Amino acid sequence: MNRHVLDIDAAAEADRITAWLRENMHGLHRSGAVLGISGGIDSSVCLALCVRAFGAERVVPLLLPEKDSDPVSRDLATGLAARYGVTPILEVITPALDGFGCYARRDEAIARVFPEYDPRAGYRAKIVLPPGLLDKGTLNVYSLTIVTPDGEEKSARLEPGEFAQIVAASNFKQRTRMAMVYYHAELRNYAVIGTPNKNEHDQGFFVKYGDGGVDLNPIAHLYKSQVYQLAAHLDVPEAIRDRTPTSDTYSAPATQEEFFFRLPHETIDLLWYAQENGVPVDEVADAMGLSPVQVRNVFDDFTRKSRTTRYLRTPPLDMVSLGRPVGEGS
Repeated sequence: MNRHVLDIDAAAEADRITAWLRENMHGLHRSGAVLGISGGIDSSVCLALCVRAFGAERVVPLLLPEKDSDPVSRDLATGLAARYGVTPILEVITPALDGFGCYARRDEAIARVFPEYDPRAGYRAKIVLPPGLLDKGTLNVYSLTIVTPDGEEKSARLEPGEFAQIVAASNFKQRTRMAMVYYHAELRNYAVIGTPNKNEHDQGFFVKYGDGGVDLNPIAHLYKSQVYQLAAHLDVPEAIRDRTPTSDTYSAPATQEEFFFRLPHETIDLLWYAQENGVPVDEVADAMGLSPVQVRNVFDDFTRKSRTTRYLRTPPLDMVSLGRPVGEGS
């Protein structure tokens, strides 16, 4: 194994995905594409691919901010749309989230952990996983971090009830965005384009029937590092390519590494490729300058994430999919 094993022919891959998009759009009997753009690398690549596949006149990008969104995301997404000659539609989803009680339900759980927490006074919050995966091999147990108006950070381990309420409430954001994307898609008889990459899809870093509820997933087979290779070929703005990937879900800034993946994507991708392709642990350790224990720690984390998030990738079950003949008694 070597560090170039994930190198791709970006031009050939872009052509392959473009052809796939056209073919499957025809099969869905849809005439164009709608997708949310966030100023992140994945949605940027997907927008570029859609414009290549269908032409700018048949691609509708949506800006879908809410009150916790980083303003930089909107600025980057607006510039991205201009780069590819498409006109974005702005849909602020804060009122809908207020209607669902997204913020109130989330903040209620946060206040049970930190009673002083008050977003009206300038408090912010995020949830994170423990660092040091290579050396500690710790489980995926989340902590809650709040940032006081003075900038002081306080952290505490989340109990299951509070964790579940914070996540369930926060997931209103992705599901509301997808509802809005489908509105614009159905309005035009267009298809909804998903933006998750292989890391996010296979390890479960998406919301079921939120950002996971789409018609076409053009980059779900690509490791994050391969998405970056496509981005360079497709001339995605350098400001987006240089930006640290974030969740942009919580009021306090959180990178994807601290929120979910626990390692930089460059390291994750090589180790994950090795595990999926049965490369011996000692060979992986030698190629990456790690110890066998460190490699096993990460392999175990991949296995846990894939197993515990299998539900997210499971389609709706019915009696036909379960293999029971019609009319067979119970």
